[in-house]
Amino acid sequence: MTPTTVLLIALAYVAVLLGIAKWSSKRSAHADSEARFFVASQQAPWYVVAFGMVGASLSGVTFLSIPGWVRDQEWTYMQMVLGYCIGYLIVATLLLPLYYKFKLTSIYRFLGTRFGSHAHKTGAGFFIVSRVIGASFRLFLVALVVDVLVLEPLAGGATPWTWFGLTTAGILAVIYLYTKEGGMGTVIWTDTLQTACMLLAVILTIGGILQAGGHSWVDLPEVVASTDLTQIWVTEDWKMSNHWLKHVLAGMFVTIAMTGLDQDMMQKNLACRNLREAQWNMGSFTVILVGANLLFLTMGAMLWMHAGQIGMALPEATDRLYPMVAMGGSLGPALGVAFVVGLLASAFSSADSALTALTTSTCVDLLGTQEMSPERASRIRRRVHLGMAVALWGVIMAFRAVNDTSVVAALFTVANYTYGPLLGLFAVGMFTSWNPKASAVPWVCISAPILGYGLEQLLMGWLGFSFGFALLPVNGLLTALGLGAISLQTRP
Repeated sequence: MTPTTVLLIALAYVAVLLGIAKWSSKRSAHADSEARFFVASQQAPWYVVAFGMVGASLSGVTFLSIPGWVRDQEWTYMQMVLGYCIGYLIVATLLLPLYYKFKLTSIYRFLGTRFGSHAHKTGAGFFIVSRVIGASFRLFLVALVVDVLVLEPLAGGATPWTWFGLTTAGILAVIYLYTKEGGMGTVIWTDTLQTACMLLAVILTIGGILQAGGHSWVDLPEVVASTDLTQIWVTEDWKMSNHWLKHVLAGMFVTIAMTGLDQDMMQKNLACRNLREAQWNMGSFTVILVGANLLFLTMGAMLWMHAGQIGMALPEATDRLYPMVAMGGSLGPALGVAFVVGLLASAFSSADSALTALTTSTCVDLLGTQEMSPERASRIRRRVHLGMAVALWGVIMAFRAVNDTSVVAALFTVANYTYGPLLGLFAVGMFTSWNPKASAVPWVCISAPILGYGLEQLLMGWLGFSFGFALLPVNGLLTALGLGAISLQTRP
């Protein structure tokens, strides 16, 4: 597939997104502009939200990385997925009723109600830092693939810095344009399209590999089993970072923190008409997400099998496997088109909702626009929305300057740790009567991830033990203990 073809596919896809944005804006033209931007006027059909949330959850990391992980991790990721299911049940039964009870636009306003403005702004600040780094990382991964597929062939070698900058600026400009007026009212519909495109690309890839090997869909279980890459459970060594208990617990707490305590994901749930529909949305989303992860893992096992069968030089960076097979021509040109569309969908689906949620949290939590006149609030929201798009671009270009994907991945991991303080804040706020000293709350939340990292390094050096992904609840526990300590000081 030529770079020109990829560009034409991208332009056609962008045109569809802009068309959906225009349609969704007309559809809700009678609604208040701020309510439409923040929570889709709470008129979003729950089944549309459920399907669209899958795309935002998967993102470019899942689309490119999970198939590659199968070589080294096999299907052990399903241990995490089981933990996700438990976490989603907790979110639906504990957190969603809380958010609807307080009629929240930003979920971090609960922290302000419970602990005061210091905790409110601290929670929002941790989310904003985490989401800026996380969304930039996901978009950076996709931009690297676009760099290889389009920019390097056009440049005839290494891509100039300015080309990469213009490409990422163009992607963010498109996202800004189709979200600047409709916000969440548009995102719930564009994400539905993007989820469908990602899943269709995976299904076509699996079908293409089956056909290349002379198999039908009926043979899929037998073909997948023959890859010897389908181990799910790790039960032998409890010190391993992917031991089943750590993965299940980590999956549960990751979901509670990075979905239930994440403005980006919860903003979609708050767009539903009422609590019951939001809970139906969460349940349906869980079922679809389990199926989607099974598809990605199945595709991963088959991609490695196919690469070995055709004698392809295997990549050192496993997240390059899928692009190499899809664009290599061994499965036909149609799969190349499907991959490009799926790749674009994975880029837009995570970044558009992140940009909307970042704008919401900044306006509602930090600037208090809900207390302003509608005209002034709308004017500030537009400026913040543009500013957040520029901020994302700046972080992506900083990643490009580092030019070391392992360093960038480490930054992404650090950003994930910052959800630990959110977990501790909400747990103390919901389940205790503690009243921590307001001015000390930010210091506790900053200290907890640092202590968690130090504890991880200490145990690794002493016992060879790693928390793995379970470090997130450890950081939450450290935050809760710290809040308890500063609460003792405030008691008479």
